[in-house]
Amino acid sequence: MWFLLFLLIIILIIAFMSIKIVKQSEVYIIERLGKFYKVADAGLTIIIPFFDHVRSVVSLKQQTMDVPPQGVITKDNVTITIDTVVFYQITDPAKAVYEIQSLKKGIEYLAITTIRDIIGKMDLDETFSSRDGINNQLRVVLDEATDKWGCKIDRVEIKDITPPADIRDAMEKEMNAERNKRALILESEAQRQSAITIAEGKKQAAILEAEADKEARIRRAAGEAQAIKEVAHAKAKEIEMVYNAMKNADPNDRLVQLKSLEALEEVAKGDANKVFIPFEATSALSSLGAMKEIISDNKKTAKSETQQEHKKN
Repeated sequence: MWFLLFLLIIILIIAFMSIKIVKQSEVYIIERLGKFYKVADAGLTIIIPFFDHVRSVVSLKQQTMDVPPQGVITKDNVTITIDTVVFYQITDPAKAVYEIQSLKKGIEYLAITTIRDIIGKMDLDETFSSRDGINNQLRVVLDEATDKWGCKIDRVEIKDITPPADIRDAMEKEMNAERNKRALILESEAQRQSAITIAEGKKQAAILEAEADKEARIRRAAGEAQAIKEVAHAKAKEIEMVYNAMKNADPNDRLVQLKSLEALEEVAKGDANKVFIPFEATSALSSLGAMKEIISDNKKTAKSETQQEHKKN
């Protein structure tokens, strides 16, 4: 009875040591008699107790590793602290176990030396503006170096770049000065644009006012011309009516001359400085002059006769 119980316990121990369950995204490195035997993938794996044993459990997931912050010196002799994180994935578990003592330590040391080499060739300002370039250079160098370890570097990211305190103060002052400069430039540009807009508005207003005044003058002149035309037309109608009436009345020369004089009198009452006398009216004026002389002679003769009579008395 005790023998059977002991045998059952031994069988259970052997079964426990022989049956291995490998989880998803993991592999087992199995050695037989101290020598690499095989890589056990996810699932059930049977090994021989006392001959085979699991050397290492390797994860095939993408893994991250924080590189401790490192103080590096730039090309312009400024000491800065860089904090980096590395994303990697094991592609050959056997190489990752047998080719290097500690894969993580190897990646860390490679990252530190590569960062110092890259940053040492850059100025301080360039390190802040070239993060993508630094990340890409780190990834290429690390991926090439870790390929023989069965590891692939997916990406490298610089989490933080910390300059010394005095450099930070100088950078903040420079940044504030640059912001103030941009603010002044924007303000002056806004004032210039405002002045241009106001001047343009005044210009447009002056143009519109000049055009309105021009249009008003044109309309006023057109109205005056139309009024003059209508007055002239009315006067022409009146003259035509008078002419027709005189023509129908069959006037003699004296009546025509008299009417001409009446017309001249009306013309002389006007605002014009010059009066043009028609040729027909000159004969009437000469007749009036002759009549005036006759009347004056008659008055002188009558006056002399009266004086003689007084003398005789």
